[in-house]
Amino acid sequence: MANSKAPSVLDVHKDLKKGKLLPVYYIFGEDSFNIDITIKLINDAINPLIKSEFDKETFYGENKILSEVLEIVTAFPFGSGKKLIVFKEFEKVRDKKLLKDYSNSPADFSVFVLIHNGAVSSLSSEPFSTLLNNNHIFESKELKGKNLLSWLVAYAESSGRILSEDNAQILIDMVGENRNLIESQLEKILIYQKEKKEITAESIQQVSSLLKQFTIFDLQNAIGERDKAKALQVAFNLLDNGVEPVFIIVMLTKYFTGLAKIPELKSKNIPDQAAARIVGTHPFYYKDYVKARDKYSDSQLFGVFEALLKADISIKTTSADSKTIISILILEIISTA
Repeated sequence: MANSKAPSVLDVHKDLKKGKLLPVYYIFGEDSFNIDITIKLINDAINPLIKSEFDKETFYGENKILSEVLEIVTAFPFGSGKKLIVFKEFEKVRDKKLLKDYSNSPADFSVFVLIHNGAVSSLSSEPFSTLLNNNHIFESKELKGKNLLSWLVAYAESSGRILSEDNAQILIDMVGENRNLIESQLEKILIYQKEKKEITAESIQQVSSLLKQFTIFDLQNAIGERDKAKALQVAFNLLDNGVEPVFIIVMLTKYFTGLAKIPELKSKNIPDQAAARIVGTHPFYYKDYVKARDKYSDSQLFGVFEALLKADISIKTTSADSKTIISILILEIISTA
């Protein structure tokens, strides 16, 4: 087989913009956010072509078998136009191989969308091999790092706003890499900014303050100031609002790694703008890093990294409560002597 990798679900978005509508979309992967967007885009594209509400149906793999759904897909529409059939939770279906024949000869009046949560067994096995050869299968990967950053900048641009990569990174650092949370926070920022075009670091921070929402930066600042009560309050607020403890540990590790670099940067008279990039923060927050570094000696930082490693191991290997692990971590960091 020439191709061993499924094309990205983002290719579906590009094709739909060009007016290209396929008869079959088998979409699999971990990124539920993008899967939901893709279903909506397909629905929006085919909606004008559907003449009867009876020609739109959604089924779920837990209580339907493929042969029954295929009978509905291949039945003529009630109206004179197209029909849209969405089959969710398809990973639960056993008789998947029936898709091979349908992919080779799909009904020209139906758009059949199949959603498979998670990975497929093998793209070289059937029906995936045939779906791949017919360009009917697409992967929805979780966006990470640079790809997530690019998506966020483009998403803001689609809303008529300007968001730099630096400021996009602030937002990602603030809420984590969950795109539902990122989108929710961005929508709040857009409402707050009203007609302002550029989304700045200040506006991102101000929205969180106005909504009385704590961010990972509030936790870093509280720990940087060695304010035990404030740090615990912020940490519990973050956990109660769905922030993963692993994310807190990763961001605190990144924070203290940045603090460790500051003495060398100061000795070399590196400008704040450049120094901020080197330590992994935005220039808007760099002054807080410098203040915090004065409160943690080199030997104390060694103790901090030991505490972070212990917390990381606890999260991954024990069933201890998240609040307990994070509480112990914060107390050990602030109490380093």
